[in-house]
Amino acid sequence: MNTIAAAAPAIAMLAAFACLIGGGVLIAKKRDVRKGTLMLVMAVVLIANVLIWTL
Repeated sequence: MNTIAAAAPAIAMLAAFACLIGGGVLIAKKRDVRKGTLMLVMAVVLIANVLIWTL
């Protein structure tokens, strides 16, 4: 496995955590609930992808 393939799950998890935090803030402050919800869905999809990659 080359270095980019080894780093991809870690980068995806960082992106998932950023999306979880950002989406939560958007929903909590009622700034843009639709975009916040989409960010939470994207975080779930990223986490599912990482689980698939690592199994």
